[in-house]
Amino acid sequence: MVMKLDQNFLQEQKQKLELRKEEVLKELNIDAVPNKRSDSDFDARFPEYGEKEEDNAAEVAVFESNLSMEKNLEVSLFNINKALRKIAEGNYGICEKCGKPIDIKRLSAFPSATACMDCKRLDS
Repeated sequence: MVMKLDQNFLQEQKQKLELRKEEVLKELNIDAVPNKRSDSDFDARFPEYGEKEEDNAAEVAVFESNLSMEKNLEVSLFNINKALRKIAEGNYGICEKCGKPIDIKRLSAFPSATACMDCKRLDS
């Protein structure tokens, strides 16, 4: 199903997505390092606090937190890039599950949405 979105709305969404992409990349570069195999893949940093047992325990705890955050941010980056690609290809705002248009209010609130609310509820 082809949906014609207003060009101003698309431009606003693109700006929101690009801004969020910058924020995600900044966050990723704090607690992770880019993986040389892919420009959208990162590896969580493993901190070095010292050689004592309590230092090692703290390192593991921080690494686990960094790893969890890195994975969540990578998913966000993937979805942002996908939304930007869809805008460029002219198929932004179409639900990937049912093919119906995603409500403008949903896209405004969550620009990288890939599913309409009906399909999102079914997945929950």
